[in-house]
Amino acid sequence: MLEIVQAGGWLMVPILLCSVVAAAISVERLWSMQRSRILPRDLLAQTWNNFKQGDFDQQKSRDLRTNSPLGQVLAAGVVNTKRGREIMKEAMEEATIQVNHELERYLTALGIIASIAPLLGLLGTVVGMIDVFDSLLAEGAGNANVLAGGISTALITTAAGMSVAIPALIFHRIFLRRVDEMIVDVENEASKFVDMVHGNGEILFDEPVET
Repeated sequence: MLEIVQAGGWLMVPILLCSVVAAAISVERLWSMQRSRILPRDLLAQTWNNFKQGDFDQQKSRDLRTNSPLGQVLAAGVVNTKRGREIMKEAMEEATIQVNHELERYLTALGIIASIAPLLGLLGTVVGMIDVFDSLLAEGAGNANVLAGGISTALITTAAGMSVAIPALIFHRIFLRRVDEMIVDVENEASKFVDMVHGNGEILFDEPVET
């Protein structure tokens, strides 16, 4: 492996750095975006029961807000229950926007890596081909081994860049899709809570779908 990195030249360094950062982001997002961490099971039902019993002080509201992204949205609703349906709904929508922003953390960086990694690889290939042609000018075209070896070395960076970019792009798309799905579920839960507070309070609680 070290020989391959050395053969690829100095541009292998930023490509390797991109691979490390992309792997770290992917692992962190896989851990952070587990459904049970975003939408805890029965949290809406527990929040509604506490609300009906008038069992919401500042500490419990704070605990709900730090419980999970869904808890953050529900807490925004609890704080604004006495200000009317529309104010409560707007507060929860604003909290949902914040949650969406937090769920997309690092995904921009992952997308950038997916874009620049193959460009770094291509740049390494161009630099390598320039060196090959310099060698041809100095030694002539009679030595086929020098030519073949130079071209092989030049292509290493392209292969490395694409090896980093392809999984980074795949994970980037998967995470964006997951964010969209979870935000829809958060909005549905928020809408149920608004209807329970300012409606008849007879919303049926759906079983969360495990993914």
